[in-house]
Amino acid sequence: FFLRAKHHSTVSVYHRPFYLNNMVFRSIQLVVLWAGIAAAFSPNGPSIKSATTYVPLVTSSRRAIGAQRPRRQMDSSRLFAAEPETSTLPEVPFVTKSVLSDRSKDLMLGEDAGVFDIQKEEWGKLGERGWFTFCAAVATILTFVAVLWIYPVTGYSDDFLAALENVAGGNPHLVTLMFGVIFPIVHSGLASLRPLGEQVVGARTWRVIFAFPSLCLAFSWITYFISHAHDGIQFYDLSGNPTAHTIAWITNFLSFFFLYPSVFNLKEVAAVEKPTIHLWETGMIRITRHPQFVGQSMWSAAHLAMVGTSFTALTMALLVGHHAFACWNGDRRLYDEHGEDF
Repeated sequence: FFLRAKHHSTVSVYHRPFYLNNMVFRSIQLVVLWAGIAAAFSPNGPSIKSATTYVPLVTSSRRAIGAQRPRRQMDSSRLFAAEPETSTLPEVPFVTKSVLSDRSKDLMLGEDAGVFDIQKEEWGKLGERGWFTFCAAVATILTFVAVLWIYPVTGYSDDFLAALENVAGGNPHLVTLMFGVIFPIVHSGLASLRPLGEQVVGARTWRVIFAFPSLCLAFSWITYFISHAHDGIQFYDLSGNPTAHTIAWITNFLSFFFLYPSVFNLKEVAAVEKPTIHLWETGMIRITRHPQFVGQSMWSAAHLAMVGTSFTALTMALLVGHHAFACWNGDRRLYDEHGEDF
């Protein structure tokens, strides 16, 4: 199946310059996959203890007195391990251990965002909730994305793009518009179906079902944008201006502090731990309740400031519009999960 030959009636993205050599690309992906699996199965690899004592990360005395709505049971994603330090790696503030937040003025209803201490992390064995399993899971899903979507010989990314271009008659504005409609439907739609999907297949399996098409569509849209950013009407072009380039670069860099407030929960992202809808009370959430919308707006504004074409303007408007819708959809899901606490 993986070695089948494909024939196209249109020019494939196989010929575009930002692709690596096909065999080299596929070899890299397979090496990453098998290296992760081999390391995970290594008999000499470190193991994680089977029993771990957990203590609550946060408590809420307000809810303990006169609470009218039953509070859902706290799960392991809101806890931290109370074991002695097991790693000998050096402690570097902001890198290997997060700085504790000042929660003296918090409501203490939500969680402390981005808590991480490398001294309490374990590699574990394959199948356990450690970093070996995380590496194997990420390598596996990325390999599936590469083989089934990206790699032109076996993947369907070029077929999908060719179909969109055929419908659009080769108009890049219509193609990015279709991407801007299809991606939100798939991404936000699967997120909205999460409560139902988790009841059917479980939280971890649903995370994989949710992530795979989102990664595939995101790859196709991003690479299409890179190839056509200068298409359409050219209103201005500051890409060669060093001052504009510096401002845009700094804005892009800062936007990523907003884009992924839950990025520290990597094991949940890879479905190694049970994915949870978190109610954060610290970190970036103190600046804005919708950090990803703010980050995407910054990212889009910086790109549009550099490349002033009609294609770029339409793509950036679609991205910001999707995140604006996600603000409402995210609030609705948080209220369904956390009720009056939210």
